[in-house]
Amino acid sequence: MSAPYADRLIEKVRAKNTPLCVGLDPFADKVPALFGDLRADSAAVLLKFGTSLVDVAAKHAAVLKPQLGLFEQFGEMGYATARMLTEYARNAGMIVLLDAKRGDIGTTADGYVRATLGAKPGFDADCVTVNPYMGKDTIAPFVSAAKAHGKGVAVLVRTSNPGAGDFQDLQVGGAPLWRRVAEMLAPETQDLMGASGWSGLMAVAGATYPEEARALREAMPCALFLVPGYGAQGASAAEAVAGFVATAQGLEGGVVSSSRAVTYPPAAQAAKNMSDWRAAVDDAMRGAAEELRTACTRT
Repeated sequence: MSAPYADRLIEKVRAKNTPLCVGLDPFADKVPALFGDLRADSAAVLLKFGTSLVDVAAKHAAVLKPQLGLFEQFGEMGYATARMLTEYARNAGMIVLLDAKRGDIGTTADGYVRATLGAKPGFDADCVTVNPYMGKDTIAPFVSAAKAHGKGVAVLVRTSNPGAGDFQDLQVGGAPLWRRVAEMLAPETQDLMGASGWSGLMAVAGATYPEEARALREAMPCALFLVPGYGAQGASAAEAVAGFVATAQGLEGGVVSSSRAVTYPPAAQAAKNMSDWRAAVDDAMRGAAEELRTACTRT
């Protein structure tokens, strides 16, 4: 078994000195024509685009977050390409956090576990996102497998989307539902604790709700956070790290995801050749990494 996921993640984040997590989201209308005709040969184009992004991302970020739904839209070859890119990124030294948002129970949940965290023909990802809103038994199979194999589980708690409050803010016994979910998960963090003092049972905490992120940190003090909402969704770097805590290394406590802002910057979309595209993406990722690095040094 590999080292606990939390220890591997925090070690790599500290080595990069930034919590940047690069989201790999293959939008059909945004993948540049430089990579070929996506409609004619989606697998080849997705593979070339994905490996090119990973080559740049591995210099600036510890974590890659492929959005599985955006690969699945291309059918079985899109799914297969996502698996190949997971392996490619891990071989490049990155942690792969598979954004699949699974959420079911019993034997179906077991199947999702094998597909996402399991070895081939599974993805063998380091971590997977899970939706807990069917109940605690949606989480248990993932946590059990993660504990046995040094993996992580990122649970949707307070998400970044505008409609998050439709359900997550509903009052349950005098507290919002997201707070009750956090309280339910808090004891489970001990199952995935690493020697670093952090747990691989992650909480998704949207950067667009920094006050809630601070309250979530109170409820789950040892959980690493996966923070979406920074960049294209409008949250600042300071808001993104609102739920982090001061340590000897600066503010830490998870990773901050950026997808469109670093993979489709305007200069990259306008590039006429691969060299210009690569330089534009490199600039965007370097800038995001530095912005988050600066935010984490303001303790």
